[in-house]
Amino acid sequence: MNPSVAVVILNWNGKAFLEQFLPSVLRSEYDNLKIVVGDNGSTDDSVAFVKENFPGIEVLTNDLNYGFAGGYNRILARVEADYYILLNSDVEVTPNWIEPVIALMEADELIAAAQPKIKAFHNKKQFEYAGAAGGFLDIYAYPFCRGRIFNVYEDDQNQYNEQQEIFWASGAAFFIKSRHWKETGGLDADLFAHMEEIDLCWRLKNLGYKIMYCPESEVFHVGGGTLQTENPFKTYLNFRNNLIIMQKNLPAGDAAFRIFIRMWIDFIAWWHFLLSGKPKFTLAVSKGHWHFVKSVFKTAKKRTQVQRPYAEHAGVYNSSIVWAFFIKKIKYFNRLS
Repeated sequence: MNPSVAVVILNWNGKAFLEQFLPSVLRSEYDNLKIVVGDNGSTDDSVAFVKENFPGIEVLTNDLNYGFAGGYNRILARVEADYYILLNSDVEVTPNWIEPVIALMEADELIAAAQPKIKAFHNKKQFEYAGAAGGFLDIYAYPFCRGRIFNVYEDDQNQYNEQQEIFWASGAAFFIKSRHWKETGGLDADLFAHMEEIDLCWRLKNLGYKIMYCPESEVFHVGGGTLQTENPFKTYLNFRNNLIIMQKNLPAGDAAFRIFIRMWIDFIAWWHFLLSGKPKFTLAVSKGHWHFVKSVFKTAKKRTQVQRPYAEHAGVYNSSIVWAFFIKKIKYFNRLS
């Protein structure tokens, strides 16, 4: 029998997405599967809707909205399976999306987490923002993907059809062996949302595990179901959390150096927002930096016992993606040196 798999969908006021996309999840072709909707304190009738219309799906509830990270931690503490799949509610899956990833992960004890190929629901020829063909970090820990750099999305022309070790797997469709979830303590609830999966992957890599991309599996993501891309709160979370995960996971001296440079690069973004007439986004960057500084001592206590040299990790682009994209005008992953 195949390893047991639990697909766990964290929901917050997402009845419309559940109605639209749960049927595709129920058509998943895997013989040792359970599907769980974890409700994160919704105020709509999501829970009643699922119980009434999808009686075969297990529903677990949180009393409040604990964010993506805290919400999943609380739900998964009540789920038993060999593998967890954290799946966004706004994702349409294909029938055979589970087995290829599980087969890949079963083939290597060192593979802790993985993601499928993630494409856009509204343009199914195009890679999607949140994960695309696997996540990478640049020299200053800016995240980007094969198939998506900043706001440029590539069409899928089979250019990323090989299995590859990556730096981070997308939280939109995140496969992880449950023993490694428990070993690391899951997601960092203080991050609330955004980049928590990058932090988890980084901690796993520091422990010597691999993160993989599996192109034989394909899903389609709407994106922005909870926070739209153009949202000051999302900007705040991204700028704050990126600095926090650098402090947590880089070797101490390396962290100080890269964070110093990174904050100056962020200052350029601050000016860009200001000159573009987006004062709320300028304030979001400032708040992100201020709250990072305020939490330095708290974050220091979360540093793992092992921080491997950054350049040793697979999935690191040993240059600046900001420089490559905005100055050298390199828009596609396969043109990076």
